[in-house]
Amino acid sequence: MDTKLFSSTSLTKPSGTSLLILLATLLFLLIVFFGWMLTASTDLKFSVLLPLGIGAISSAALGYGVVPLLRWFKTGQFVQEDGPQTHLKKAGTPTMGGIFFIPVGVVAALIGSQFDPQVIAVGVVTLAYMGIGWIDDWQVLRQKSNKGISPRMKLMLQIAVAVLFCLWMFWTGDSNLTNVTLPGNWVIPLGWFFWLLAAFVLVAESNSTNLTDGVDGLAGGTAAIAFLGLAAVVAATSEGLMIFCACMSGGCLGFVVHNRNPAKVFMGDTGSLALGGAIAAVGLLSGNLWAVFIISGIFFIEALSVIAQVSYYKATKGPDGKGKRLLKMAPIHHHLELSGWSETQIVGVFYLINTGLVILAFLSR
Repeated sequence: MDTKLFSSTSLTKPSGTSLLILLATLLFLLIVFFGWMLTASTDLKFSVLLPLGIGAISSAALGYGVVPLLRWFKTGQFVQEDGPQTHLKKAGTPTMGGIFFIPVGVVAALIGSQFDPQVIAVGVVTLAYMGIGWIDDWQVLRQKSNKGISPRMKLMLQIAVAVLFCLWMFWTGDSNLTNVTLPGNWVIPLGWFFWLLAAFVLVAESNSTNLTDGVDGLAGGTAAIAFLGLAAVVAATSEGLMIFCACMSGGCLGFVVHNRNPAKVFMGDTGSLALGGAIAAVGLLSGNLWAVFIISGIFFIEALSVIAQVSYYKATKGPDGKGKRLLKMAPIHHHLELSGWSETQIVGVFYLINTGLVILAFLSR
């Protein structure tokens, strides 16, 4: 059976500067903001541009100072030898880039929202997940391997943050907080089950975003698109959360300036765990779980590809203890790489897919 599920001949490889990525991002901005302008007030529809710009410029500018420091502190990434061979040349690239663009987004949002309580809450969650990621990245560097803290310890820390956030929502939320609204204004009251779902969403979203961080510019760019789309979704009900999402989107865009192919820095778990936690926290607090599920489609597919790969391998394990692989390598972006796609092809196509998902989430809100 031919495992080459995708062919590189169906796409034209971009030139050195990822033109496809730029066009996809511009297309997203035009379509989403055109749709937003048909429904939002004049003040509201333009208020997202300032925090977006501040986040992007601040993050990009700060990166020019922080990236050399990370290099000086020898925070070079350790690369898996059994991964794509093209990644071996990336060994030594500074990691932990999340330490500069995540705080930029959070601080800008706090100031821009005048310290809105909801923004403070999601900001704390974001920084908490950033802290968990930093601990993991630091252990990787300290042990000089690609293994950080144990998966169990990481999961326990993620669950602890999720539980604390859920407790805060319980004591401060209104009676409708445990309802989930689906397209067509179909409201599903979940009762106490909502809190289990909320904790699961926080942990799953942070881990899914973490899995997406494996190709230059992929996690940062898709997160920027997701945050900007989420800003449009929550704008009508929470200006504070809209500003937070716009600032985080800008922070991601500023990071991509340094993370685009070939990457000068990686975000590490410091950045990827924080991004997922932030998206989930905004979705829960704003009552937009369905929109978050659609917007996070790329992250969901990446996580699903890992689950499918592991499950299929275990299900087909023979007497010799070896099983068959469903994909050449998981997550799915690595499968595409090993099938002949270039990194810029993968990133450009994923940006386009994420753009379509964001538009779908905005239209079905």
